[in-house]
Amino acid sequence: MKKYIKYLISASVILTLFTACSKSFLDEEVLDAYAPSTLDNKLGFEAAAIGLYNQYSRALTTTWDQTRLGMFQLGTDIVWNPMGRSNGDARPYHNYANLTSTDAAAEKYWDYLYTLINNANVMISNAENTSATDMTAAEVAAYNSEAKFFRAWAYNQLVTFWGDVPLLTSPLTEPKTDFTRTAVSEINTVIENDLLFAISNLGDIDAVKEARANKSMARQLLATVYLRVGKYADAETQCTAIITSGKFSLIKARYGDTSFGGDAFSDMFRVGKQRRSQGNTEVIWILQQENPADVPGGSTDAPQQRRVWGAAYHDVPGMVPCDTLGGRGLTRIRLNNWVVYDLYDEGDMRNSKYSLHRQHYFNNPDAKYAAVYGQPVPYGQDVTFDLGGTYGTLKVNALDTVYKLAPYTLKWGHFDPRDTFGWGMWKDYVLMRLGETYLLRAEARFRQNDLDGAADDINELRDRAQAPQVTSGDITLDFILDERVRELLAEENRRETLVRTGTLIDRATRLNGTTILANGNIETTNGLEAHHVLFPIPQAEIDLNKDAELKQNNGY
Repeated sequence: MKKYIKYLISASVILTLFTACSKSFLDEEVLDAYAPSTLDNKLGFEAAAIGLYNQYSRALTTTWDQTRLGMFQLGTDIVWNPMGRSNGDARPYHNYANLTSTDAAAEKYWDYLYTLINNANVMISNAENTSATDMTAAEVAAYNSEAKFFRAWAYNQLVTFWGDVPLLTSPLTEPKTDFTRTAVSEINTVIENDLLFAISNLGDIDAVKEARANKSMARQLLATVYLRVGKYADAETQCTAIITSGKFSLIKARYGDTSFGGDAFSDMFRVGKQRRSQGNTEVIWILQQENPADVPGGSTDAPQQRRVWGAAYHDVPGMVPCDTLGGRGLTRIRLNNWVVYDLYDEGDMRNSKYSLHRQHYFNNPDAKYAAVYGQPVPYGQDVTFDLGGTYGTLKVNALDTVYKLAPYTLKWGHFDPRDTFGWGMWKDYVLMRLGETYLLRAEARFRQNDLDGAADDINELRDRAQAPQVTSGDITLDFILDERVRELLAEENRRETLVRTGTLIDRATRLNGTTILANGNIETTNGLEAHHVLFPIPQAEIDLNKDAELKQNNGY
């Protein structure tokens, strides 16, 4: 019963923390504490809310398997795995023959989501039955809305990736071994109602603490849900409410510190420029991160996004990690040729050297490399350099382009000179922004055959990117999905988008393929079949569920 005991412990810890205790114990009223003892006052609700954000952040900041972040990008249409760089938990997501009912990554994500749901249910239950006297009804409703937003987000993940799943809308207070799967349609109703409640009771982004849930976050998530379930007019309505709210604007000029190279698009992803308070008028939802060495508890772990997305150029002699190159990467995933060579129009700002790094230059200042310092590092060819004197030669191999010199996005770039090894990537996460809102509305309009309106939305982004304008004749679902890559590369959960739109198999096989180079150095999308669109229900959950049948997804 390990899994159920774990869920019970998760619930019990929270319930114990917030269970009322007798004030007569010491006849002392505690007015301030690191952790409240009950959920019958504002301090208790605030602590519970912070706990939700903490739990949410864990999937993004985990280090328990550096490759796991790749499960939402590998096996799609944008990246492949250089052999040996994404083994571990990510392997079944580019070599689908290994995706079985005992898959570790799917099981861990399932556990994470249900823990978030149970924690949200604790807070919702308390909010709907509170006797707190130090809060207004509006304040209680706002806390309730935060919890319902996270419950809706988690259930949207579950039904997207697993289909029918157990529905829990009350806290678990005892072991449960009779879970059954609830139809997606029923869960969709819970998601919709949670988000409509959140929209009605959350404040606008300027009226809440930075990085806390706001009305537009709930609208954007609900728009995505409506697109998934086919309520296209409703999706458009939610997007339009954000776009016309007057709270956000696309960033079309540089802002903040411009002493370093950059452009209007890349500025959004620079450390110190990502938050609304730092000038980012586009951000709707941000997860703030701080280096724990500077701010204790500034992150729940040591995030690995830079290592996953960035190239391992530091492995080339004559190269060292630095800020302009985004710090030290490991190429856990590599952009495929379609992205690198075929995706962008000439002049598209989103493909500038400040966003997608392609050409390296020898940058090691050591005297040994003086002969090559500042010269371009050859790409795709074997070249030997004479370092002169007693230093011998330096050889760059054509195969270094597989992961050492691979082109990579700088959106996750982060460098701390105190840690050139780059164990953690402590920068903010832009989780929702206005650029995606336009793309979601374009998709909603396309689904309603409003091709002119869809083209108008995409042209808003292309105008900012200084890319060629499009017309209604260019608009197809494929084109919109292409544009999402151009705009949201390395930001969006690509697997979620392709599963939601029913395009995973087509695009993953057509744009990524299954070819393996003769030297065995590349693995791409191998063995992808229809049943792989959904994840397997964790076999451990099925085995422990002794009092009811928890059916497995087909094919596993």
